[in-house]
Amino acid sequence: MNVWEFGFLVLAGVGAGLTGSIAGLASLISYPALLATGLPPITANVSNTVALVLNSVGSVSASRPELRGQARRLLPLAGAAVLGGVAGAVLLLLTPSAAFERIVPFLIAGASAAILVQRPPRELALEGARQHAGAGDPWWLPLGTFAVAIYGGYFGAAAGVLLLAYYLLSTGEGLPRGNAMKNVVLGVANAVAALGYVLFTSVAWSAVLPLAIGCLIGGRIGPTVVRRAPQAGLRRVIAVAGLGLAVHLAIQAFGG
Repeated sequence: MNVWEFGFLVLAGVGAGLTGSIAGLASLISYPALLATGLPPITANVSNTVALVLNSVGSVSASRPELRGQARRLLPLAGAAVLGGVAGAVLLLLTPSAAFERIVPFLIAGASAAILVQRPPRELALEGARQHAGAGDPWWLPLGTFAVAIYGGYFGAAAGVLLLAYYLLSTGEGLPRGNAMKNVVLGVANAVAALGYVLFTSVAWSAVLPLAIGCLIGGRIGPTVVRRAPQAGLRRVIAVAGLGLAVHLAIQAFGG
């Protein structure tokens, strides 16, 4: 990897960190950036998952105040995330590269569409609070966590969006505590999948390093950008760009 590619991936990591903060679509930036450096699809996805671990580390450390008093709740959810992350990683390792190249455009398109149709998180939090006032967590909360964690371990674009909406509507928690739950659970699923990839397949470490550096920077400045920027408009722009990327990757994958 030359100096220009290193710098390009650092910038892509910054963009991924910002995009993840705004819309939960970090992979919209980081995955195609890795493809642009010449990595094959599965190697790019594996390396992307490993690099994004730093995003999770930063978000969880910043969420410590909101995590107080949630240890008992998070234990079964973290267990479900471990199982889901392992399942997602195994599915990816069993997917042929050519098939994965054809699947990715649909995953990105679905993630982008989810961003476009999702209601604002604060509205979801208010609805969840009305529906679950004074009630405990539903027994099926770990099951939904397991399902989203499978997707997070396999590819992960918009997994955070799905998990946050699920927790806000299912627990009645406010946005800060629901987001903190999401950060921990998704971080566990991502870390487990990344560990599996490190142990059982090839990781492009020369690409992971600059991307991880950029993700750390983008993840740290992302909350400041979100507070000052028109978030709804940015989410729509990112989602539309994701749909465009999905079309581009589909044309490449299907030989159009």
